[in-house]
This record gives sequence, C-alpha cells and structure tokens, in this order.
Amino acid sequence: MPIFYDFTRAPSPRRARIVLAEKGIAHEVRQVDLASGAQLSDEYRAINPACTVPALVLDDGPNGPVVLTDNAGIAAWAEAVQPDPPLLGTTPVEKAQVASWVSKIEGECFMAIAEVLRNTSKGMIDRALPGPNNYAQIPELAERGRARLLHFLDRFEAHMTGRDWVAIDRFSLADITAGVALDFASWIKVDANEGRPAIAAWREKLAGRVSFGL
Repeated sequence: MPIFYDFTRAPSPRRARIVLAEKGIAHEVRQVDLASGAQLSDEYRAINPACTVPALVLDDGPNGPVVLTDNAGIAAWAEAVQPDPPLLGTTPVEKAQVASWVSKIEGECFMAIAEVLRNTSKGMIDRALPGPNNYAQIPELAERGRARLLHFLDRFEAHMTGRDWVAIDRFSLADITAGVALDFASWIKVDANEGRPAIAAWREKLAGRVSFGL
C-alpha cells in the first residue's frame, strides 16, 4: 500500500490528499510535523532529500520503492492507476486546458501567496523557501506577492463568471489546485470571495465535496 507523507495544515500536501480521496486510492498516512521542523530530520531526509511534503512512497517500482515528491507526479500516477474519475482531462484539448490552468494557478496564485507568507512570517525567518537550505526573507517580495495575488484574483473572477469549473466542463485538477490556493490566501488575510461573486459561488460548490473537508 502506498505511504503518504502529509502535514494536515499545509496546502501543498492537501492538494495530493484531495486527489487521492477523489480517486478512492487507499494509502497509509504518516504525518510530518513541519511546525517542529520534522521535515529536516535525518529520518525524513532519507525519504525525501528535498525536505518537503507531500511525498508518496510506492512499492511497485521496477527496482524497488519509488518516491514521488511533488503534486504533479502524484497526480499523474493517480490518474494512471485509477483513471476514473478523470482529473486531468480525457481528450487532448482537455488535457492541455487542465495542465495550462494548473500551471497558471501555481505560478500566479500559489507562488504569490507563498511569497507573502514566507517573507513576512516570524516563524520563517531564514526559511523563506522550503527545502534543505536556509534563505533570508526579502520584504519586497512580500509586497510584490500581494500585488500579484490581487491581480490574479481579478483575472480569475472574470474567467469564472458564467462558468461552473475552472478548466473544462467538469471538476478537474485545476479546481483542486485553485480551491486549495484560495483557501491558502486566508493565511495572509486575503478573502478571495470578497467582491467576487463568481469565485464565491464556485468555492461553495467545492466546499460541498467530501474531499475538500479532509
């Protein structure tokens, strides 16, 4: 059975957790307490030298266990082993649309929020980037990140007006990525729903999915 390394409060492993839940893929869960720095322990470094979560350990690699250490790999694996329900699109065009929106959301929304949080949080002094190395905070990046996020939300509200789902005509990985990202925005005191009725209506639909409550 796959072993999923998680930290319940963090947005990045939450994305993978939702994918596994939507796919109905059974797995063992092990918590990595990021708050106490468990991701930097020798024990966890042996599993994932990048010192990040999520990580999914598979026991069916050709040469032994395989460790997937990012959301893209976990989603691709999950789609391959459990095609239904499809989360990455089914036609060439759908696959391209889902991939494009996931990339946009990661780069323009997730990273913008992370820039603010990691460059302002007292608990992340000298930890402005995740991973095994320490990096100093840069306050100017926080200012830029907040501006980037607000600009993205304006564009996203326009995109979601008249739509049910982000990338295609049904729920997909793009909805998971965007939904988790906009929940993450609350960490920097940005309410994505405020003044944005299309986003609010779409997020209400997401909140009704069992996987989003995990």
